[in-house]
Amino acid sequence: MTNSTAVHWVGAGLASGPGIVSLAQAGVALTVWDQARDRAEMLLKELDGDATFNISMLDIADATSLEAFKAMIEPGDIIVSMLPAALHLQLAEAAIATSAHLVTSSYVSPEMSDLHKRSEAAGVALVNEVGLDPGIDHLFAHLLVDAAESAGMMGQGHDIEFVSYCGGVPAVKTDFTYKFAWTPFGVLTALKNEARFLDDGAEQTVKKAWESVSTLDIFGETFEVYANRDSVPYVEEYGFGRETGLKKFVRGTLRLAGWKEAWKDIFHKVDTANIDELKALSTKLWQDHPYADDEEDRVVLYVAMKATNKAGDVWHASVSLDERGTNWNTAMARTVSLTVSQAVIALMKSTIEPGVHAAITSAAQCRAWVAGLQENGISVKAENVNL
Repeated sequence: MTNSTAVHWVGAGLASGPGIVSLAQAGVALTVWDQARDRAEMLLKELDGDATFNISMLDIADATSLEAFKAMIEPGDIIVSMLPAALHLQLAEAAIATSAHLVTSSYVSPEMSDLHKRSEAAGVALVNEVGLDPGIDHLFAHLLVDAAESAGMMGQGHDIEFVSYCGGVPAVKTDFTYKFAWTPFGVLTALKNEARFLDDGAEQTVKKAWESVSTLDIFGETFEVYANRDSVPYVEEYGFGRETGLKKFVRGTLRLAGWKEAWKDIFHKVDTANIDELKALSTKLWQDHPYADDEEDRVVLYVAMKATNKAGDVWHASVSLDERGTNWNTAMARTVSLTVSQAVIALMKSTIEPGVHAAITSAAQCRAWVAGLQENGISVKAENVNL
């Protein structure tokens, strides 16, 4: 790839490696910024031939360090934030101030949305939700809708069901059904989040994740799934807003069969614990259920749609992936960071307009991104969908 745009990838943590290596191998002018050099230096050893990237230090909490970082940014450059979501805004402000673009894999926060007019005026794109979930799930959803439209299934008053489930799980099942690649605190707190979705043609609300667990068969394997966050805004975003027969619309989390039973004591503790007790529980789970060195992880993403006409005829389609990996090249790291790298490539090709974005919606662009993921070794399975 020949392009003078410089890419500044901030954060070389567990989810970053494959994306960094992919861009470096493609010849992108890349600098990896972190608080320490060891992780980035390890990734340098994974490069083939003459491929390379620069390494620089950044402590985003230090004003002097942040100003030194901004001084290295040129107009039109691309900043990738792989930092915790709470820190994205600082890099978004840095992007606007330096006329650079920004990429994150996180959900668009209200504060990020508030930057839309300013980023538009500055001529820069702040691109979010381009990881795994959110990210690849969006790509698959738009391809499903495009396939349904091509098959004449949309706008006809058919009964429609749409589901999108994603989860990272151990490749080899344990009695606990789950392992942790980093601190469990975020997983535990997320269990307490309220979920909103459509079922039986009406909005449903579940106060706690474990109250809505059901089973789902995917190509002969049974998983447990539950709704998470707020699915309802995506009804419009995915193109289902005019569907009068929309019966089910759920975006949620996927776990191995037996998860609900294995975690029943955890649910009780999460339900009653204060913050300090939750942190203590997180520490214990981190000690008891970590991934071992060289142990494989697994990521499963399944997005499917069913349309049933008045005569009872059924049209069904799905797009899915089932990935495994280990060490710096885990399935989670590959699916998250390689999608981030597709956003970087799209910005380098000027295919994303200025402003704040949550992923992309064009079916043609979705196909291009999926093709890019496949070229980087991600296997995608499609039923009744043209990739």
